[in-house]
Amino acid sequence: MKDTDAAQTAPKPANPTRTRAWQELAALAAQGRDNPIAGYFRVDRERAQRYSLRCGELFLDYSKNRVDDEVLGKLLALAAEMRLPAAVRAMFDGDNVNVTERRPALHMALRGASDPLGRGSADWAGAVAGELEKMRDLSEQVRSGAFRGATGMAITDVINIGIGGSDMGPKMVCRALREYGHPGIRCHFIANVDGAEIHSLLAGLDPQSTLVIVASKSFTTQETRLNTETTLAWFENTLGLPRSEVLRHFIGITENVPLAREFGLVDPQIFKMWDWVGGRYSLWSSIGLVIAISIGFDGFDQLLAGAAAMDRHFYTAPLAENMPVMLALLGIWYRNFLGAETQAVVPYCQRLGDFIGHLQQLDMESCGKSVSVDGEAVDYATGTVIWGQTGTNGQHSFFQLIHQGTHLIPVDFIGVIADPLSDPAHHRPLLSHMLAQAAALMEGRSGEDLPAAQYQPGNRPSNVLLLDRLTPYNLGSLIALYEHKVFCQGVIWHINPFDQWGVELGKAIARRLLSGGAEELAGLDPSTRRLLALIEGHEQS
Repeated sequence: MKDTDAAQTAPKPANPTRTRAWQELAALAAQGRDNPIAGYFRVDRERAQRYSLRCGELFLDYSKNRVDDEVLGKLLALAAEMRLPAAVRAMFDGDNVNVTERRPALHMALRGASDPLGRGSADWAGAVAGELEKMRDLSEQVRSGAFRGATGMAITDVINIGIGGSDMGPKMVCRALREYGHPGIRCHFIANVDGAEIHSLLAGLDPQSTLVIVASKSFTTQETRLNTETTLAWFENTLGLPRSEVLRHFIGITENVPLAREFGLVDPQIFKMWDWVGGRYSLWSSIGLVIAISIGFDGFDQLLAGAAAMDRHFYTAPLAENMPVMLALLGIWYRNFLGAETQAVVPYCQRLGDFIGHLQQLDMESCGKSVSVDGEAVDYATGTVIWGQTGTNGQHSFFQLIHQGTHLIPVDFIGVIADPLSDPAHHRPLLSHMLAQAAALMEGRSGEDLPAAQYQPGNRPSNVLLLDRLTPYNLGSLIALYEHKVFCQGVIWHINPFDQWGVELGKAIARRLLSGGAEELAGLDPSTRRLLALIEGHEQS
């Protein structure tokens, strides 16, 4: 990944719209925004080959997009003008790329990508290696039955209590890789503070054979602490044992080790996190303990290895041959120049259903910003609404809107070429539907004898991303691909993709509502106060 000579000497612009490339892209969009994708194929028989990339067992076909060589050239120039290669080096070097919190973002260090990491990598690698060895030891004890609960029973059920990145990433991986799961251990995930969820789950479990993982970076997250206290009380009441004994069934994963000790956990039960790991990137850390228990530590190690392979590709590949960069630039093109506000992600693999939710947090929490890294309000669009569903389910719900609606909605199709859990009678039609949808979105349907209601304009863009198989290694590469795509878009938009201050205000107001104090409630708006009174009045009646 290299800057152009001009970009190396020029200062990084504080506003991407002021770059030469941005202005040229705006002109190209105005001139050819409706150029048919199918027409590009007619004039370039090699387009499918030229507009594709491979990284290991991931293959990206981006030929069905509203871009030609000129547009791609200007997008690459925009990346260079915004000093994207320098930003990548800064992240891997451990610079404080999370500027508002003055810390690095080093999730790459968690997956053994020490070869491209710069200064300080030895210290990070040593700290990570210690936690990985601790994870290996505990996960193998649980899987083998050597780990015993307070009454001497082996573990059959694991509850992961967390929220956000402490829940969505591990849950997504465990469900996606169920092919590799331990046959005698069930993994459950509790995030929502809705009491119906935790109570319904506990009603079907035996506390004697249940292990609880409390995953909270701060160890103060209200939803996680409340669900944890409810679970702890269930253990005490059901087993009739004191807190000190039932705590043997609990593992804490946190940056706040003192608070975990205050809760009653001893050091062998506490796994460390670091402030340079953001929540939505934390599945690679000890937060992934539930993954290691489910698929085995060797499987977790392969997950890390696949992500590290994508890290190396991202760090070393030239911009034009870089898979995360290309996805990011296409996203910029649609969001900022063709007016697309949303993007659909459609995996044609039911086991990847939770991948969409993980991407929603990764992308929208990272790029949902309206202030630049310099603290200035931006005057251009940032962030994209990410949504979707697995195929072929989506074909019978929202695909109508994509095909014939008035919105421009680019689609990322994700398919798995070989699936040993399926069979040709099912898998061939599944992938045929995926390819057919991508083709139909591009080609559309028209004709003199075609009723108007059946007309499909076509020219709807899509990417097709293929995995040879859904293995831990390939899933690791897939997740890291989108992580780096999001980072690239943050750099080009000149925003900080590693903070999430927007979620804090709602938490603060919730604490005021829960306090119930007159002074705290007096400052709230009349609507909120009235709604609270209605809720409290109903609860008391």
